[in-house]
Amino acid sequence: MQSQDVAPSPAPASSAEPFVDVEQAEAALVEHYPRLVRLAYLVLPPSLGRNRRVLTAHALTQRALPRGRAATPVIPAQSTGRDGDPGYAFVRLQVLRTALEAGLPLTFRTRPRRSQLPPLLPQVWGLRLFPRSGGADELALDQQLSALSGPARAAYVLRGLERLPDGDVRRVLTAAGVAEPDEALEEAGTVPADRYPLLDSPEFDPCSLQARPTDLMRRRQHLKAALAAAVAIGVCGALLGLPGDGWGPDGAAAPSYARNPAAQAALDPGQLTRVPATAWQAASRNDFSVWPARGDLTDDTALLRRALAVWARPGETVRVSATPGTPAGGPAGPTQLLYAGLVDNARVVILYDGLRIARYAEPKDGTQGAALDFARVDGATPAEASAVVLGRADGNVRYLMAPWVTKAAERDLLKPSSGAMPLTLTDGVTSPLSGPVQQNGGCTSWNVLQVNGRGGSRLMSDLGELVPARLTTGRPGAIHEASGAEALRTWAPYACSLSAMRSAGVRTVNAWAYAEQRLPDASGAADWVCTRAETWRGGGTRVLAQFRTPGGAYGAVAAQAENVPACGPRDPQVLAGVLWKSAKGSWYLLAAGSANTASIRATGAVSGSAQGNLLAVKTKEGAQAGLKGTLESGRSVNGLR
Repeated sequence: MQSQDVAPSPAPASSAEPFVDVEQAEAALVEHYPRLVRLAYLVLPPSLGRNRRVLTAHALTQRALPRGRAATPVIPAQSTGRDGDPGYAFVRLQVLRTALEAGLPLTFRTRPRRSQLPPLLPQVWGLRLFPRSGGADELALDQQLSALSGPARAAYVLRGLERLPDGDVRRVLTAAGVAEPDEALEEAGTVPADRYPLLDSPEFDPCSLQARPTDLMRRRQHLKAALAAAVAIGVCGALLGLPGDGWGPDGAAAPSYARNPAAQAALDPGQLTRVPATAWQAASRNDFSVWPARGDLTDDTALLRRALAVWARPGETVRVSATPGTPAGGPAGPTQLLYAGLVDNARVVILYDGLRIARYAEPKDGTQGAALDFARVDGATPAEASAVVLGRADGNVRYLMAPWVTKAAERDLLKPSSGAMPLTLTDGVTSPLSGPVQQNGGCTSWNVLQVNGRGGSRLMSDLGELVPARLTTGRPGAIHEASGAEALRTWAPYACSLSAMRSAGVRTVNAWAYAEQRLPDASGAADWVCTRAETWRGGGTRVLAQFRTPGGAYGAVAAQAENVPACGPRDPQVLAGVLWKSAKGSWYLLAAGSANTASIRATGAVSGSAQGNLLAVKTKEGAQAGLKGTLESGRSVNGLR
């Protein structure tokens, strides 16, 4: 797709367009300031860096007021409180126009526009500001938006954030000076529309910010020089910010602001811990601490120095992500090197500090696009420390395996009877494994990693994080690996439900087939399965009670809950229900509890009870009911929710 150009000025307003005075525009700007700043931040080119994008977004929004009365096209805002407000339409158009101008390349033939230069106001001294980091989905969307032209980004944001139909988007873009709005809309269509809700996430909120210090010691020692340099930067900052010829000694790291022995040791590649290749064989425990250093770049001191420097001080151009509950700060001292090498088109370094795995990646060619990812892995068992994600490309995943893993294979969890396809292991690195396939909202395959080695065979699933989640089956407190034939059959109908557990810091997921229920009207037998995801941080557990009718390819979620002990080792019981329609057209409330349930009672719009752990009560479509159960111990329990 060819890049779009922004025309020098908008088309003149017609005489039928309403006029907006300063007071009306100011009222709209103050009322909708956070949304306007978010719009500017999303449209501005990511090459500016997050700190400058934040300040520029605020500056462009604050400069959007008219000098007097101004005309504005009547284009609806598509949101409560903004419909038909010409003041909002005007300031939105001004913000959009100047954000597009800011993305135009600087040339020596034309004088730069004000929006193309670093903002004079607002200005923050001594701090770098940037929005809070989001999850893997937000990071992927940011990367996709950065690949679009400025007009296409604007079209996507107007569609997704402002909820404008294409006709109104076309008119807004034309008014903002876009020469080819149809091409912009077509290019914006290359980014999936199902990512629109992510535009409202904290990742893209320049009004909710994190702060990091700039170079404290240099600022103290060279204050006068810094003031003089600020004047020069204010004039030439855009030119000086263009990419250079290569990485500096510290790569994409921010300036150093700590000079103590521990911090210096953490930045020294010579202080990295390198474990012998056979250390795991004699170790009392097998976790990430006994992994040897592997890869063809373990002696590349410059690469290791950049990785350590970026970990300690990630610059504003570095994309940082961390699993929930994982601190993203620098290491307290020297860390352990697990891997350094080329993975597809990137140089990758994997480090471990006893609490976290850190993955640093930089493009093989060029100096833009460094990424830093964190995952918490404290207390990992040998099964949980079997693999780390090295990289993802084109829907495929490469893993670095533990030294005790002797074989690796790819298996489709939806097809328990199909065999596993062996993966090649080269210095612990697997050949690419294809990820889950979801088409038209459906799930057609869910490929998992099968590993063999010390401790037997086990399955692990990629949930969008650095460390894959271990899959198990069985009653809580007596779980076992999910690699056996019966376990594979248990998991098959519920594999696609793993998508609900992505990017949540998941450590293990257990599937427990807790009940089988004969259905009314001679409709066969249904299965009840409880899946529970445990996390590395302890909190944030997710529980799904799922129901599958005879012959059904997939299970349906009957109930779900977070941060509850049910279906886990502390409380190995569960109770859930579902409204079900028989082949004869009758509606029933079906409920099932674990084997230690003595009785179940329906409450609310449905009345009925049964002894034992199963209940079937005839009812009407849409009936609202509650569930209460009594365990064999006499304890009362409620339905999962």
